[in-house]
Amino acid sequence: MTLKVGMLTSGGDCQGLNSAMRGVGKRLFENDPQTEVYGFLDGYAGLMQSNYRVMKPSDFSGILTLGGTILGTSRQVFKTMNDPLYPNRSDGPTKLEGMIRTYKDLNLDGLVILGGNGTHKTANLLSENGLNVITLPKTIDNDLWGTDMTFGFQSAVNIATEVIDGIHSTASSHGRVFIIEVMGHNVGWMTLHAGIAGGADVILIPEIPYDPLAVAAAVNKRAREHKRFSIIAVAEGAKTKEEAKMSKKEYAEKIGNLPFLSVAYRLASILDKLTVQEVRCTVPGHFQRGGSPCAYDRVLTTALGVAAADWVIQKKFGVMVGMVNNEIVGIPLKDVAGKVKSVPTNHPLIQSARNIGIYFGDEDLENG
Repeated sequence: MTLKVGMLTSGGDCQGLNSAMRGVGKRLFENDPQTEVYGFLDGYAGLMQSNYRVMKPSDFSGILTLGGTILGTSRQVFKTMNDPLYPNRSDGPTKLEGMIRTYKDLNLDGLVILGGNGTHKTANLLSENGLNVITLPKTIDNDLWGTDMTFGFQSAVNIATEVIDGIHSTASSHGRVFIIEVMGHNVGWMTLHAGIAGGADVILIPEIPYDPLAVAAAVNKRAREHKRFSIIAVAEGAKTKEEAKMSKKEYAEKIGNLPFLSVAYRLASILDKLTVQEVRCTVPGHFQRGGSPCAYDRVLTTALGVAAADWVIQKKFGVMVGMVNNEIVGIPLKDVAGKVKSVPTNHPLIQSARNIGIYFGDEDLENG
């Protein structure tokens, strides 16, 4: 029997979305050229509103190296909101009901969803409501529980590393302290990897709350040792020890009353008063998740995409296709949804970094 398969990309974009869809599509059509593939546009919004395109084998050609997503993406909060097809009806169907309606109207055999944490909460909800769902782990943050690696991560790390590499020469020329703010939401995987790869002198991640005085002490210590410059890689979600003790509301109020929303510029405003060198900031922002996927992500997404297609063919649903110990495995969606994979504070990479003199802002330098 010919399969009818839906596909969508949800949440923030990243490198590897197109190459992952390519793996899925090519494998499905290789198995049965008559397979019907429905690509929903702009994430879950397309599924809610039955906005899709019927995809042909040619749609999956020439997209291996293409960044972004050919289907478009968006973020949706839908649990209690009305279906956008019925904006004036307070008693209209919910967005969840709209997605289920589209799935059933098209008589789909399965739905392949590519996304990160928020996407997986929704995917699990759809699965719990009887839809045949398989997901692929997409996020530059690498914070999805259950898989060792998400696609997009290595490509983004490569870009962040290149930024840090490029800062070295100007920092050295002017004898400055440079703070580079790295993406990663509320986890430090990207900053840890890019910081080590780029030769940062200080790495600040959310999992290790920092003391600005300790950071200043590390910078001043380097200056006393005649180190001409210092590079600080700071995660966008990094917090001081004081901020880490605050509630979400207290933290939001504090940040809202400061002139700088960016953690890099907040830290710079403090270090300006505590260090003898000039401080500058670089915030590459969304540049980190743009452009072509690196070779690693092209290989990873191809393997994961093919596995997802095979499991659709085998009717193995309710799982995320992940990578554990270099093996492709299926992780139950109920185990993935709502969980975040943070950097363990005893992670070997952190210890390796400390052992070569990289600071994490929690050191007591005065007492050794």
